[in-house]
Amino acid sequence: MKTIKTIREAAINLLKVKSIVTVLTTLTFVYLAVTGQISQDFMVVYSVIIAFYFGTQAQKKADTPDQQEEETK
Repeated sequence: MKTIKTIREAAINLLKVKSIVTVLTTLTFVYLAVTGQISQDFMVVYSVIIAFYFGTQAQKKADTPDQQEEETK
C-alpha cells in the first residue's frame, strides 16, 4: 500500500507546472542534442531551469526535517 501512495504522490508532483516545464525542456534538449542543433543560448536557459528545479527540490528536502521538529514542539 505504501508503494502505491508513493507512486501516486510522484505522479501528482510531476503534474506541477515546475515539473512540466522541466520535463518538456529536457525532452527538447534531448531532441536538439540528437539532431545536433543545440545553441549556446539554449544551453544557458536549460542549465538555469535545471539548476532551479533541483535547487528547489534540495531545499524542500532540507526544510522538511526542520518543519517536523517544529511541529513536535
